[in-house]
Amino acid sequence: MKKIVITIVACLVIVSVRAQENVNDLLAAGVSDAQRFTQDYMAPASEGLAYGINNGWFNNAKSPKRFNFQLSVIGNVGFINDDKKSFQMNAADYENIRFEDGSGSKMVATALGNNDPDVRVIITYDDPLFGSQETELVLPTGIGSEGVNLIPTGFLQASFSPFKGTQLIGRFIPKIETEDAKLGLYGIGLQQEFTSWLPADKVLPIAVSGLVAYTHLDGSYDFTDAEFVDGENQRVETDMNTVLLQLIVGTKLKIINFYAGLGYITGSSTTDLLGTYRVTDGFLFSEEINDPFSVKHDISGIRGTLGANLKVGFFGLNADYTIAEFDSATLGINFSF
Repeated sequence: MKKIVITIVACLVIVSVRAQENVNDLLAAGVSDAQRFTQDYMAPASEGLAYGINNGWFNNAKSPKRFNFQLSVIGNVGFINDDKKSFQMNAADYENIRFEDGSGSKMVATALGNNDPDVRVIITYDDPLFGSQETELVLPTGIGSEGVNLIPTGFLQASFSPFKGTQLIGRFIPKIETEDAKLGLYGIGLQQEFTSWLPADKVLPIAVSGLVAYTHLDGSYDFTDAEFVDGENQRVETDMNTVLLQLIVGTKLKIINFYAGLGYITGSSTTDLLGTYRVTDGFLFSEEINDPFSVKHDISGIRGTLGANLKVGFFGLNADYTIAEFDSATLGINFSF
């Protein structure tokens, strides 16, 4: 439970860190098998996190007045669909792993799911003295085992309008460090109201804007040695970079405004398993592996957003819902000066 709490507080640096120790045990079957499993296991978590960190960039289609400064606190939750909680694992794709019951393939948990009951596999390894040996391993489950069905993210965000119709936007997560986890996030965006260029922009009831935003996230998690794999400095590190392109249409009213957006996300994440790992049978055989592997996930998708913004004096409140590969709900508290 401690690792789940750390993961959520750190905005899911790596959604699957709770099960990473079990993934390490797969190194006994060989680096290529461990890498293949981790690729499929981590993919939905990386995708969900990428969608989450791209929410909340805008809260209106109309631009503030020139020299306006806005400070925002943004909270977001992404909803995990059932099809993201498991993947089809084919034994034929692995060199040294097979299912205990002889099945050719099974649906097994991703980092977002849960294996209930446990899924057991047999891994084969070569002992220099005794030849081919086998041992049993329980495949890692995910955060679904703790009843977690949401991916939460949150940001501090600020914007400034240096020109008519233009907003420069920056966001960040203050550096979070716990005993085991570290997380950092920053992003920069530019929103331009196209209708502000029109001569009659003040009488038009509709605003049309475009937004481009870049977000970077990096995190790391240090974990205790796994049951079968001893070693030092064992950790997992994630680096994620995304770009959001968004078209926004909304009303231009004084107090309450409604907005809608159609956007496209593209980016990638890289997760590295680092450190020294000594694969051993507990008696005579031992093999040392340094920085075993890296897995990369490319992320892309279309998203649509509907929302509303309430502004009274310098205080504002907005809420919206985004339909995408991972649907999400966002709430923002905004202060304008």
